[in-house]
Amino acid sequence: MAGYIGSDKSGVIVGGYTNSEIDTAIANAREITVSATAPSSPSEGDLWYDSSTGVKVVKFYNGTSWLKIAAKIPTLTSVSGNIFTGTSTTLTLTGTNFLTSNLVVNFTQSIDAIDVDVTVTPTSDTSASVTVPSSVYSNVTSGNAVTITVTNSDDATSSGTNKTAVALPTGGTVTTSGSYRYHEFTSSGTFTVNATQTDVEYVMVAGAGGGGGWGGGGGAGGLIHQTSQTLSAASYSIVVGAGGYGNSVAAGYTSSYNQGGAGGNTTFNSETAVGGGGGGYYDGGAGASGGSGGGGGGSSVSTFLGVAGGSGTSGQGNDGGRGGGVVQYHGGQGGGGGAGAAGGESTGDGQTGGAGGAGLAPSGFSSFGASGYFAGGGGGHTDRRGGAGVSSGGSGGGGSGGGYSPNTNAGNGTANTGGGGGGSYGQASDALSGHGGSGTVIIRYPV
Repeated sequence: MAGYIGSDKSGVIVGGYTNSEIDTAIANAREITVSATAPSSPSEGDLWYDSSTGVKVVKFYNGTSWLKIAAKIPTLTSVSGNIFTGTSTTLTLTGTNFLTSNLVVNFTQSIDAIDVDVTVTPTSDTSASVTVPSSVYSNVTSGNAVTITVTNSDDATSSGTNKTAVALPTGGTVTTSGSYRYHEFTSSGTFTVNATQTDVEYVMVAGAGGGGGWGGGGGAGGLIHQTSQTLSAASYSIVVGAGGYGNSVAAGYTSSYNQGGAGGNTTFNSETAVGGGGGGYYDGGAGASGGSGGGGGGSSVSTFLGVAGGSGTSGQGNDGGRGGGVVQYHGGQGGGGGAGAAGGESTGDGQTGGAGGAGLAPSGFSSFGASGYFAGGGGGHTDRRGGAGVSSGGSGGGGSGGGYSPNTNAGNGTANTGGGGGGSYGQASDALSGHGGSGTVIIRYPV
């Protein structure tokens, strides 16, 4: 029979008593029939035979709640992860006696009128994950502490652990894709972190070099890709490097034949992506090497011997390509170095300028840059007898090289990719060298 034994007289009878004492205690106890709900107004120490579930158990009242006899009492020792205002996140709970199923996670915040239960299946007896529901993150106020408790399948509840709700990081243009939140900086600004943020990943790209006059392609901006970073709560200044000017009178140069302008550095989190080197230029015979930088600028044609391109920065970019020089003026110019490959060379008389070095496509950033690629080198100028066509810019925003006979403008590097500007003749108004593309900083973290 479903029953309830009161503790108003003899209390709970356990081993160590005589049969007579047990009989007396049972006679003095009162018995009631139990429905699907627990007895009302119980006293501490009362027992309840709970027949309302498939597994019938005896429970006792501890003065606060009904617990299964020999119930395992859970503890909640830590909660990792953050409760962010306005967006869902996942918390990892660590403790003991979570059991195997139906762990109820309770979120309470009295000021914001939050009292929400979420039932999860524990990963193990000591670990569980829970997704913060919209009824919590949409209503909680930043700075308010949310109390989290767990109740296991023995109906035992842990003590509470507080987790202060914080505002999400701010700064740049914010988008969410899949399980990640992105902050894109196309110009200088500030990235503000309101609580320690883990699993941060970012791409930094410097401004690229401009193409040279009668010269090589501009070097790509240096590229830094960091993963699994932890950022403490702070405001982080971001400087986005500008692209360098391509060499031409129209760009403000007093002479058509000068090295392309160097790209500007990009800085964030105590790191510096180095601006790309400007493309080399024709100097009247010897030929000028491209400038060094994140990616090295391509060199110009020389009288009879090609000149090496500018040097790239280790870990950020590659060297510029060598210009041709079999017969005076007839060789093409070298391509600018990219983040993924060195600039192409122009091997000799009648050759098209060297292609810009390929950029890189960091995993997880395919919605940005040039179809996910950044930091391609600019193409070198095709000179005199190199009438086969113009050179291509490197994947990642590199501008194409200019042509000769007829003179054609070189392509600019794509903005916010760190792509190098193409080299061109640089003398006539319709033969302008390309400007380097500006840089960028893109930050992402899971939400």
